[in-house]
Amino acid sequence: MNPQKQFCHNQNCWAYGRKGEGHIVIHSHKEKRYRCKRCGRTFSQTKGTALYRLHKPQELVFVVLTLLAYGSPTQAIVAAFGLDERTVSRWQREAGSQCQRVHEHLVEAGNVELSQVQADELRVRVVGGIMWLASALEVKSRLWLGGVVRVHRDRQLIRALLWRIKECGSVAQILLCTDGLGCVMPSRPS
Repeated sequence: MNPQKQFCHNQNCWAYGRKGEGHIVIHSHKEKRYRCKRCGRTFSQTKGTALYRLHKPQELVFVVLTLLAYGSPTQAIVAAFGLDERTVSRWQREAGSQCQRVHEHLVEAGNVELSQVQADELRVRVVGGIMWLASALEVKSRLWLGGVVRVHRDRQLIRALLWRIKECGSVAQILLCTDGLGCVMPSRPS
């Protein structure tokens, strides 16, 4: 347990979100809890993560999430590990929410060096129709910048993706090449 890597989770505390300043101390080794010296609140080591309030071993959760990421059906995981389908769905939802928060904090903070960005769109079949997924990555680092889902492959899809790229870092120049998209391309975002 390292209190220097933790921060207070109480949004009313003036030390909320600030770590490494010495205001977080270990409250209980056995229960893996910390305490903020500023507001007096305690919190668990896993507060704010996908592992918060788990009643199963962390290794099992990691295995289940890995299987889901590689496309294993939920029903197969339920049968193999004797879990409830709602539990597996909750783990997947919580892990996805944490990944989204980390991506927003690290990638969409505007500090990514965007030297060359590659974007493409996929036609995806869903229940009740077809959707288009446009996604982008920074070529040099292979960092995924984000994606946009729309019903139509049109100007709004491309514009929304360009705005998402702009949130990740500064763009000095844009050279936009298409593979035959028939709509008029949007102007450069400012």
